[in-house]
Amino acid sequence: MSNPSDMAVVSFPPDFIWGVATSAFQIEGGRNEAGKGDSIWDRFSDQGRLRVPGDVACDHFHRWEEDLDLLERLGVPTYRFSVSWPRVIPDGDGRVNQAGLDFYRRLVAGLRDRGIAPVATLYHWDLPQALQDKGGWASRDTIDAFARYSRIVAGALGEETGQWITQNEPWVTAMLGHRDGIFAPGIADWRTALRVGHHLLVGHGLAAQEIRTVLSGASVGIALDCRPVEAVSESDQDRQAARHFDGFRNRWFFDPVFGLGYPDDMMKSYQDRGRIEPDLIAADDMRAIATPIDFLGVNYYTTVSVGVGGEEVDRPEAEPGPEPQPGYTEMGWRVDPDGLARYLRYLSGTYRPLSILVTENGAGYSDGPDETGVIDDRRRIDYLESHVRSMAAARLDGVPVGGYFVWSLMDNVEWLEGFSQRFGLVWVDETTLERIPKRSFDWYRRLVTTGTLSSP
Repeated sequence: MSNPSDMAVVSFPPDFIWGVATSAFQIEGGRNEAGKGDSIWDRFSDQGRLRVPGDVACDHFHRWEEDLDLLERLGVPTYRFSVSWPRVIPDGDGRVNQAGLDFYRRLVAGLRDRGIAPVATLYHWDLPQALQDKGGWASRDTIDAFARYSRIVAGALGEETGQWITQNEPWVTAMLGHRDGIFAPGIADWRTALRVGHHLLVGHGLAAQEIRTVLSGASVGIALDCRPVEAVSESDQDRQAARHFDGFRNRWFFDPVFGLGYPDDMMKSYQDRGRIEPDLIAADDMRAIATPIDFLGVNYYTTVSVGVGGEEVDRPEAEPGPEPQPGYTEMGWRVDPDGLARYLRYLSGTYRPLSILVTENGAGYSDGPDETGVIDDRRRIDYLESHVRSMAAARLDGVPVGGYFVWSLMDNVEWLEGFSQRFGLVWVDETTLERIPKRSFDWYRRLVTTGTLSSP
């Protein structure tokens, strides 16, 4: 196996996909404009659960042309954005808001005018609040509403959008939103969380089918986040704990997407504790979830070590804050670039996806403008470069990695953390919303325009 640190020069082929990623709620704003309905994150914000409300965010709804100009300046051939479901269908399953669809049509046309290929994510957590009032993802009706929404958006954006991501990180929606209650909609119940996770995956499969019905040449995938895990010791108890964590955090979502069903060990564990409802899985559900995908999207940030007592705990390993301990980001996440290559090899060997895209990778560092206005975010550059080298090592070992997206184009409303956690290549002033490219912006521009990393 290749070692990223041994590669002085790393080169990628001309058809490798470079991009950056954003999500609607985190950047758009325009909450009450042009017919948009509220999402569960709007309601969560109204409850004071976010440091910064999403009503304005980065004001991308009004500044989208300025932001597309930044993308053109960055030189990326691809941009991953998400569509706001309540902007398109305010109540989730009723009247289509033409003004909302037109916004995304303009966005796609603006990208194409600049030579940038759009990658559209249909669901990045912002469920219409009107659907939540009817049960949300815990209701099977939401699966049908999501399939209809997917068909409408695919028909509206058409062939100009070549790649589609149905769902982003269903684990987060299910577990943080419905097991822990710390993300929207703020429910804390194991049975609900597993029901929501199942319905999300069924929705993914049906959405993939709907997109292909409308766009026969569409490339469709799903973006799953991961937490690669190792045991804190070689003891049987710690190894079993790590195995359980992997099932809870990773395999429960990866396995069924690739037709393996839910992991037997996790199904037994959940059934033994009464977490799985007997009638949860309908006759055709698993076949729908296993609808073939053209690519697997992988969101990778960190790895974890787990021992007894941590089997179902996913929290930062270090204290989050602006002065992280060495080897950690300000989110409290361990910096482990080699973990990316290891997990890509595992995914390739276990599931045999046709193609893998690293759909998110990045680091939270709060470096701001100095007295001259320069933002020298060297830590972010080091993080990104080490992870790109790790990805390159996996490619050399035969893993079919075809693309890489930095999270994120710009600093944004990082969910509960607001602007206190900054992942962007572009600084966004929280008050004026001025955009200032960071040093990492220039570093990434050189990478994507040359396809080459020189000696570290």
